[in-house]
Amino acid sequence: MLNALVTYAAEEGAAHNPLIPAWYDIIWSAVCFVVILFVFWRIALPRMKALLDARSAAIEGNIAKADEAQRRAEAALEEYTAQLAEARKEAGEIRDAAREDGKKIVAEAKDTASAEAARLTAAAHTQIEAERQTALVSLRSEVGTLALDLAGGVIGETLSDDKKAKSVVDRFLADLEAGASK
Repeated sequence: MLNALVTYAAEEGAAHNPLIPAWYDIIWSAVCFVVILFVFWRIALPRMKALLDARSAAIEGNIAKADEAQRRAEAALEEYTAQLAEARKEAGEIRDAAREDGKKIVAEAKDTASAEAARLTAAAHTQIEAERQTALVSLRSEVGTLALDLAGGVIGETLSDDKKAKSVVDRFLADLEAGASK
């Protein structure tokens, strides 16, 4: 079979070159090529160009939007940074004012406590002095009564009703106090 094919090709090849197509194939190929070229040139190429132009415009628009968004973001960042610095400064001022107020409150509390302590101390001294006076008067009367009872027991008479006896007891106690204070 292979021999038959080679023999046929050799007979055919002498008359016709297989690399050169027939003239009717060249004409019909040229007509098809012109039709395809015309369709491509008039319909496909403008649509492709419009599609590429639209895509290019969209990309450029997105780039412009991205640039604008970046500028806005940078402006917002600068504004945020300024507000943050202002807030820190204000917080520092508030903290300093609070410290000063705290110092004033502590000083006022100390002054109030000192005044209250002084008042309480004075009231305590006054109360102690009043109690001392009460105790002294009570002691004098008891010592006087006791001394009169003892003197009455020694003498054998009652001296409690006598005003003179009371003045003697008072004078005696006064002498004792004067001697104790020296």
